[in-house]
Amino acid sequence: MALAAGLPSMIVALALLGTGGYTLKVCLTLMVLLVGCWLGFSFALQVRVVRPLQTISNLLAALGEGDFSIRARGAANRDSLGEVMREVNALSETLRQQRIGALEATALLRTVMAEIDVAVFAFDEGERLRLVNRSGERLLTQNAERLVGRTATQLGLNECLAGANGSDDAGAIYTLQKTFPGDANGRWGVRRGAFRLHGRPHLLLVLADLSRPLREEEARAWQRLVRVLGHELNNSLAPIKSIADSLATLLAREARPADWQDDMQRGLNVVSSRAESLSRFMESYARLARLPAPRFDAVELKTLVTRVARLETRLTVRVTSDAETVVRADADQLEQLLINVLRNAVDASLETGGTVTASWARGGGYVEVLIEDEGFGLANSANLFVPFFTTKPDGSGIGLVLSRQIAEAHGGTLTLENREMKAGCRARLRLPV
Repeated sequence: MALAAGLPSMIVALALLGTGGYTLKVCLTLMVLLVGCWLGFSFALQVRVVRPLQTISNLLAALGEGDFSIRARGAANRDSLGEVMREVNALSETLRQQRIGALEATALLRTVMAEIDVAVFAFDEGERLRLVNRSGERLLTQNAERLVGRTATQLGLNECLAGANGSDDAGAIYTLQKTFPGDANGRWGVRRGAFRLHGRPHLLLVLADLSRPLREEEARAWQRLVRVLGHELNNSLAPIKSIADSLATLLAREARPADWQDDMQRGLNVVSSRAESLSRFMESYARLARLPAPRFDAVELKTLVTRVARLETRLTVRVTSDAETVVRADADQLEQLLINVLRNAVDASLETGGTVTASWARGGGYVEVLIEDEGFGLANSANLFVPFFTTKPDGSGIGLVLSRQIAEAHGGTLTLENREMKAGCRARLRLPV
C-alpha cells in the first residue's frame, strides 16, 4: 500500500524526464534516484505509520475479544501514533485490573453465597429460577442443575415469592410457617428484593430458618426464668423450712420451756411473712407476664407529662418543654411508664438533694422524652432491666422491666444512662410520632 501511494508521483516524474531533453545516461541516473527515493519513502511510511496503525488495530481487536494481556511495544516519544499506542496500553491495563477485581469480587460472592446459612434464590421476570446457593439446594433436596430453569410454582416457592398476603412489595420482610422437602415444618423469615440483570428485572428471594434461633432464645428465656424463680423461692422456702424444723423440734420436746408459746408465735410470724413475700413476688411476676397489648389512640404528650409530674408530691418535677406533640399510644400504659421512671428519678435525687426535670423534643419520625435526675448515677447498668433485680429495700424489681416492655410494645425504646456534664442519670424514652 505504501508503494502504491507513491506510484502516481513516480509516473509524473518519469514523464517530465522524458520530455526534458536530457541524455539517456542522465535520465537513467535520475530514474534510479527517483526509484530509490520512492522505495525509501515507502519503507519509512510503512515503519512510521502503517505498522503502528496495524498494531493499534490488533490491540483494539484484542480488547473487543476481552483479551487485556496484549501490549504495544516500540512507541516512540514525541510521536502522535506512539502517544495513541501508550494510551491504548494504559486502557488495556485499566481494563485488566477491572477484570481481575470483578473476578475476585465474583469469586468472593460465590463463596459467601455457598457458605451462608440462608437459602438464596434468584428468579427472572417469568418467575423461573436462575440462581440458587448451596443452602437452597439442601432446602429443596436437589442440586442446582435440576432446579435452575424451573418455575417458582414447580419448586413450591410461589407462596414465598408472592409475599405476605399476596403483596407485590419487593422489599417486604415477613415470617412464614411452611414445610420444605429438606426440612421439617418450621417458621421461616422471608425477604424479597428486586434487581436488574442485563437490563431485565429479577427478584431475589432469601429464606432464613427461624425455628432454631427461636428455640435457642426460648431455652435461654427459660433458663433466666428458672434462675430468677429459683432464687426467689429459695429466699423464702429456706427460712420457712428452717423455722418449721425448729418448731417441730420444740413441739417434740417433753419438757418445753416456759416461753415456748412465744417462740411458736414468732416462728409462725416468720413463716407467714415469708409466705406473704412469696405471694407478692408471684403476683408481681404475673403482672409482668400478663401485660396486655396497647390500645392506640392520639395522646397529647404535654398534657400527659405535666399530669404525671404533678402526681409526684415528694419533690417538684420541673417540666422544661412546652411543645405540642401528639403520639399514638395507650395513654394508661404510657402513664404507668412515666410514673415508674419519674419515681426512680425522684428517689435518686432525694438522696442528694437534687432536682428532676422532664422534657421532650421531636426529631424525624420520633419524639424523645428525657427524665433527668441529679442523684448519684448508675454504678452498674448491666442488671437494670433484669426482672426482680432491685437495689431498693422495698423494691419489687419489675418497674423498669415493665416500663421497657411498654415502650417496646409501642414501637419505641427505653434506655438509662449517666449524664455527661452533671451527676445523675438520664432516662431516654423514644416513641414514634
